[in-house]
Amino acid sequence: MATSSLLLLLADGRFPAGAHAHSNGLEAAVAAGRVTDLVTLEAFLAGRLATAGLVGAAFAAAAHRAVTSAGSAVRGSTLALLDAELDARTAAPALRTVSRRQGRALLRAGRAIWPEASFDDLPSTPGGAHQPLVLGLLCAAAGLSRAETATVAVHATVTGAASAAVRLLGLDPYRVQALLVGLASECDGTAAAAARAADDPPERLPAAAAPLADIHAEAHATWEVRLFAS
Repeated sequence: MATSSLLLLLADGRFPAGAHAHSNGLEAAVAAGRVTDLVTLEAFLAGRLATAGLVGAAFAAAAHRAVTSAGSAVRGSTLALLDAELDARTAAPALRTVSRRQGRALLRAGRAIWPEASFDDLPSTPGGAHQPLVLGLLCAAAGLSRAETATVAVHATVTGAASAAVRLLGLDPYRVQALLVGLASECDGTAAAAARAADDPPERLPAAAAPLADIHAEAHATWEVRLFAS
């Protein structure tokens, strides 16, 4: 199978890793009245790209680099350091839980598809490794490049929330897709920046934050009734 086909399969929301159950913070933003239409949705997605999108893609690319460039003796320690650095960049406990839960789901799929891959190099932290690290190893197992890994990560940042917007706000799905097409060059730029950043040591990887998203995530975690897990 061609690499391009594998990239599309991993970026597909139907990949069995549970991504469809998450709105990437949109459900709470809608409830708070901050996303109400296509204009505010576009602003929300642009903000996601500049913060969680860049950070997650950079860590996924760095994990990919760790398992494809580093010697076996340092892979585990590098991935453990990446996990700790990403944990420090995830201020909201609810978002840390979500990231590790999504990492476990992605890891189950990865082990089933590529059982020979070096997933045992991931840190054995409580709750499992963060999702971007697992994604980096999974993309490496699929033979994707570091840049393609960052692209998969960035793609998920916007498409998950965009899909959730159709369900939460009843937006025209064709217009939502047109919005995503308009953001394509911004997505490509974010992925390229993340892939370049992966050359830096873990402590110097992007640390863009979105405090309001953290607050929304903590509030969302307390809801008794919700459509999405995050």
